[in-house]
Formats: sequence, structure tokens, C-alpha cells
Amino acid sequence: MTTTIEPLHAVLLGLIEGITEFLPVSSTGHLILVSHALGLRGEAVKTFQIVIQAGALVAVGGLYRVRLAAMWRGLRGLDPPGRRLLTNLFVSFLPAAVLGLLFHRTIKAHLFGTGPVVAALALGGLLMIGLDLWRRRTGVVPPPAASASPRPPAVGGYPDAAAGVRTLESITVREALLIGCVQCLALWPGTSRAMVTIVAGLLLGLPATAAAEYSFLLALPTLGAATLFDAVTGGEVLWRETGPLVLAGGFVTAGIAAALAIRGFIAYLTRHGLAPFGWYRIGLAGIVWIIVTQ
Repeated sequence: MTTTIEPLHAVLLGLIEGITEFLPVSSTGHLILVSHALGLRGEAVKTFQIVIQAGALVAVGGLYRVRLAAMWRGLRGLDPPGRRLLTNLFVSFLPAAVLGLLFHRTIKAHLFGTGPVVAALALGGLLMIGLDLWRRRTGVVPPPAASASPRPPAVGGYPDAAAGVRTLESITVREALLIGCVQCLALWPGTSRAMVTIVAGLLLGLPATAAAEYSFLLALPTLGAATLFDAVTGGEVLWRETGPLVLAGGFVTAGIAAALAIRGFIAYLTRHGLAPFGWYRIGLAGIVWIIVTQ
């Protein structure tokens, strides 16, 4: 067991963070499992797992700069749709921000472990598989082969409102609050913030692409606040035990991996739905459980 994060550890954890942050598989859960497998323990390690999220957030900011610009214009009263989206994201952000602030220490003390993560991975996998089956049986979404398009939707631009489907701009404040309340479930590591927010969006009638994009944008205030909070409360210990090279390695790797993962996920989700990620979660939970109980 060690509390020291080496440069190679930082790159590996940054790669895992970037790939999994915006997929419905729980980045925090993966980071906890891999850190335990590497023998990494301690508060500095836990803080590092949170702080490198900043690299993934930079990737979202770059890919969704068009929407961010619209929200900035909306803040100045120049773009009503941008202002509505900004308002909705703020409303969605509040519930998890309040609960996270109140129970931050409790969560880190009791839920940052293999057992809680395995349980959350398995339950989340069952939920996504069940949701996909229900949506197809009820005709909410056609089978993957029928819904696949030859070209994946663009990332970061405006959706085609003329296509007759709901867009991000159609989300109401009440729906935004519901998504925010559901996001609180992701305070349990292994649940996946991306999973619960995407599932909430789908249940509210958003198409898969819009649900995923709202989840990505909601990551900016939610993960940004969590990253800043951990950097302030645990930054001194993190800096002392890691240093700038290790932090930079994790940050840059997470950013590059996240940018690639977001583009691939949008196209994959449109064609295949959530069920494959559900099966992956259940398989991973089973493998980890077998290993830790041997």
C-alpha cells in the first residue's frame, strides 16, 4: 500500500477518468477500483481522483463552445434560448451541490470502497438494461438497427429543431429540477452521474442525443464545483505528495481521452442505446466481486 502517485499512475488514472467520465459506467467507481488494485490509498489519492476531472471539463468546454457562447450571450440578455439553458443547468446543479456539501466527509469515509462501488455498478447496469427493454417494447425508441443513421450527430452545435424531436431548449425548469434531484444519486460512487442524468432525460422524453448533451453540459457546474472544493480542502496534501508533474500528467491525459470518448459515445448511444453499458457494468461488478472475495 502507498500514498504516492507516480507519473505512470497519474497517466493511467487520467486515461481512465477521461474515458469513463461521460460514459454511464462511473468514472469515480473505476478510479477507486484501479487505485485499490495499484495499492494507492490515502486522502491525497482520493483528492487526485476528483481534481483530475478538471481535464475532462476542459474537453467539454472545447467541444461545446457554441452552446457556452450562447449561454454567455443569454446571461447578457442577447440569446433567450441560451438564457433558458443556463437557468436550467443552474437549477439542475443545485440539489447535488447542497447534498454534496453537507455529506462530503461522510461519502468519502464510507462509500469510497470496493463493496459500495460494486453494488452501485450492478444496480445501475440492471437499471439501464431494463430501461432499454422498456423503451423498445413500448415503442418509445425503435430497435438499434432501425434507428441507426449513416452519420452520427454533430458534437457541440445546435440540434435540428425542424426534425420534430425535443431539444435542450425545450427542457422546462421543473424537468431541470427533476434531473438535478436524480443527479444526487450519483453522490454514491459507482452509480455514475452520466448514467442517472441521461436516464432521467430519456424518461422525460428527450432523445438520446439531447439527454447525453444535457448530461455533458451539467457536468461543467457539478464537477467543476466538486473539483474546486476538493482542490481547496485537500490541495495542500495533494500538492505535497504528488507535485506539478503528476497533476499535469493526469489533467492532460484526462482531457484528451474525454474529448475522444464524448465523440464516440454520442454516435454509439444513438445506434445501440444504454444496454451494452449495462451489461458491461454487471460484468465488471461480477469480476471485481469474485476477486475481492477469493
